[in-house]
Amino acid sequence: MAKLVVFGGTGYAGSRIGAEAVRRGHEVAGVARNPGSVPEGVEAVQGSLHDEEFVARAAKDADVFVVATPARAIDGEKLIDAVPGLVRIARENGVRLSFVGGAASLLVAEGGPRLFDTPEFPDEYKEEAGNHAEVLALLREQPEDLDWFYVSPAAEFGAWIPGERRGEFRVGGDVLVTDENGKSHIGGDDYAIAYVDEIEQPKHRRARFTVAY
Repeated sequence: MAKLVVFGGTGYAGSRIGAEAVRRGHEVAGVARNPGSVPEGVEAVQGSLHDEEFVARAAKDADVFVVATPARAIDGEKLIDAVPGLVRIARENGVRLSFVGGAASLLVAEGGPRLFDTPEFPDEYKEEAGNHAEVLALLREQPEDLDWFYVSPAAEFGAWIPGERRGEFRVGGDVLVTDENGKSHIGGDDYAIAYVDEIEQPKHRRARFTVAY
């Protein structure tokens, strides 16, 4: 049994990862600024990943940090601003650091371009996409003793298309995974299954991977 600390524990991805981990018998703390709506079985904890003293306390008995917060600026703080502290604390405490990433930094085909560099990518999502890409780039620069992974969902992923739990999906690397019709999508529950699978049986140490139907 592992102890997970899920930052963004009330959000779409974070709540599903927490619920899936609890279902498998893991201990989960769901961290949020207003943590009242964490899934059943998840310990509700008020806090912020931008508070390094709080993060350090959370690391003391944690095995894995799950970062499932938006990358864009919230109250003037971007996700990437918290990464150096998360990295330092994870290294000091032997915590595996993991991120719910974005799909837009995936390549549309081997050799590129990235999804958010294509002409049809919506302008209104470019800031969030770029911020996620910066987080991934920073992780790839970290020392070898930091154990991390980063999971990019399919292009269509979110509360507006939750889908039904299938228990099956495909796993890829840095290239967008699409079905026979060119669609790239994944439901929240199946994304969470893939995420917790990686926690239980690590196959992507210090790497990004993606999941889609």
